[in-house]
Amino acid sequence: MATVDKMPMLQEGYETLTADLRRLKTERPKIVDAIEEARAHGDLSENAEYHAAKEQQGQNEATISDIEDKLSRAQIIDPKDLSGDKVVFGATVTLLDEDDKPVTYQIVGQTEANAKTGRISYNSPLGRALIGRKVDEEVEVTVPSGDRYYVVSKIAFI
Repeated sequence: MATVDKMPMLQEGYETLTADLRRLKTERPKIVDAIEEARAHGDLSENAEYHAAKEQQGQNEATISDIEDKLSRAQIIDPKDLSGDKVVFGATVTLLDEDDKPVTYQIVGQTEANAKTGRISYNSPLGRALIGRKVDEEVEVTVPSGDRYYVVSKIAFI
């Protein structure tokens, strides 16, 4: 069952999903051609090409449906339009870890998250712990490797 909750995302994430949707829709005719070609080979019960093409079609359609759902619920947020002294969706937060080493993360939507590039989901353990925090507040996060402690040192909206 689909949920009607809004899905916050940045403009960049919305554009990426739109491009993915366009690409997947252009694959539809190719998959149909592959099904038709496999069908021409005869007995479908033992036709591996046919079953593979049908499976690919099912996966493609499911992904299209999922992306269309996300786009229909998208709530695009521009961090440059935000301000304040609390961490919110779209904010770029600089934290000091236990060794006073700075780490910077931007709070983004689920589809845009990539910890390697400094983007964490608002509903990840760290993202949830940061939402609503102010500069100089301590943050404790339980992650699979154990408890981590941070201090919010800077909040920016860029």
